[in-house]
Amino acid sequence: MDQKIRVIVAKPGLDGHDRGAKVVARAFRDAGFEVIYTGLRQTPEQIVNAALQEDADVVGLSVLSGAHMTLLPRITQLMKKERLDDVLVVVGGIIPDQDIPKLKESGVSAVFQPGASTEDIITYIRQNVRKK
Repeated sequence: MDQKIRVIVAKPGLDGHDRGAKVVARAFRDAGFEVIYTGLRQTPEQIVNAALQEDADVVGLSVLSGAHMTLLPRITQLMKKERLDDVLVVVGGIIPDQDIPKLKESGVSAVFQPGASTEDIITYIRQNVRKK
């Protein structure tokens, strides 16, 4: 790819643990991605606005709080409303197996649970991102 992949890394909701998100953001940077880390306690609206303003190719979300079934469908709904259908949404964190199909139905492309390697996440993004 000629252009760098632009990735928004965000922590939706009230979860205050961002070490994993920072590790993944650094791995993305080291892989040659352009990374915008939005920080902690982002609302769905803030995340979608960042994706719009930064012309993101990927929105990477980290959820450890258990609020994934509320926050993630809201984010994907707002993204559809803003016509960000070409933006890949990937999620990492504590996501129970039984919730993954519902998240994918809502528009999440992939869920990476604890133990997923950064190499696997990077490979997935490279294989699935749709460059504009």
